[in-house]
Amino acid sequence: MPVRSSIGAVVLATVMVTTIAAARAHDETKYPDWSGQWLRTGGIQWDPTKPIGRGQQAPLTPEYQAIFEASLADQALGGAGNDPRYACLPVGMPRLMSVIFPMEFIFTAKTTYILFENNMPRRIYTDGRRWPDHPEPAFAGYSIGKWVDADADGRYETLEVETRHMKGPRTYEGSGLPLHEDNQTIVKERIYLDKTNPDILYDEITTIDHALTRPWTVTKKFRREYNPTWIENDCSEDNHHLAIGKEHYFLSADGRLMPAKKGQAPPDLRYFDQSKK
Repeated sequence: MPVRSSIGAVVLATVMVTTIAAARAHDETKYPDWSGQWLRTGGIQWDPTKPIGRGQQAPLTPEYQAIFEASLADQALGGAGNDPRYACLPVGMPRLMSVIFPMEFIFTAKTTYILFENNMPRRIYTDGRRWPDHPEPAFAGYSIGKWVDADADGRYETLEVETRHMKGPRTYEGSGLPLHEDNQTIVKERIYLDKTNPDILYDEITTIDHALTRPWTVTKKFRREYNPTWIENDCSEDNHHLAIGKEHYFLSADGRLMPAKKGQAPPDLRYFDQSKK
């Protein structure tokens, strides 16, 4: 019996030490208060200070400016243009941080999670890890972050993040403003609270991409809701847009396939029995 008691005491002590160490590793008093629900301010365009579409004045290369113009022309006729979101594909980074629907932050010792009402969670690893040698590309990419205590007051105020290893297709906004198809995009962010209003959050986003002639920096602004109502937002639910090959069609209210733009050819029906017409 004394032996069992001794073993039990050792196990209990080990568990307590481990628990205390874990608690110290994640000292919540060091982190800023980003609790609650965060909603975008302004419109859904990429740079919130400029109009959507051409008004963004994106620093695109001539090749990708032509792709953008073709997207706008197709949308003017009723098509989806270069925007893959109509088929409910994830928006990916950096468009994910336009926060079309609300987001929430969750801090842990090794990872900061950003939860979105209409997209998969985003993971930002803050444990000092290196970039993986053979990452699996994802729409949200792979994000490594670092908490910064710039004023040395013992509490972090800024989260610096770099995101790589994204896959496409991805655009900045619904106009089809494109990112390069090589998916070698690098996104750098600085996320922090307003110094005079803790209910305002900023995200300074710099995109480095081969479709751009220079890095492009915009600042997103969000407002806090302390008593939020979260809703289920599933893009595929009651989505009447339909992609067949490279064409965008539409389902009518009675479930029939219809064109999305004037003069659009029907899809290839070679695998259907045409004799039953």
